[in-house]
Amino acid sequence: MIRLALTVNGVAREAEVAGHITLLEFLRETLHLTGAKEGCGVGECGTCLVLVDGVAVNSCLMLAAAAQGSAVETIEGLGGEALDRLQEAFLEAGAVQCGFCTPGMVLAATALLRANPHPTRAEAEAALAGVLCRCGTYPRVLGAVAAMSGEEAS
Repeated sequence: MIRLALTVNGVAREAEVAGHITLLEFLRETLHLTGAKEGCGVGECGTCLVLVDGVAVNSCLMLAAAAQGSAVETIEGLGGEALDRLQEAFLEAGAVQCGFCTPGMVLAATALLRANPHPTRAEAEAALAGVLCRCGTYPRVLGAVAAMSGEEAS
């Protein structure tokens, strides 16, 4: 067992975890934060995406112990009780269908917009490429990112 100390959504957390537990398992099973989903389990779909120290990572591939001392942000940490501006932009753009990929898409877009408030369409496409959407909402997601950056969706 490993003593894990990290910050999740602005709250200091400590727990004993087995060395083989992924960050996704820790978030879902220990902290009951279920926004990140297990889709493929091999880092290909992005449904488990969270931010670790501001960087988008597939939490199914990261051991919880590797997050020691880090700041982890999940979809539950955005906006608090209300939706944040990007989540509102997703709703306004109709970028939410079944919702399975939405947390990963929102967090990938959040990381992008924090690093680059005015990304080009190509930069937005590259940032979101790691999150698969079976409903095909990519144009609407790109529209939401464009709305947040003050650019025209094209």
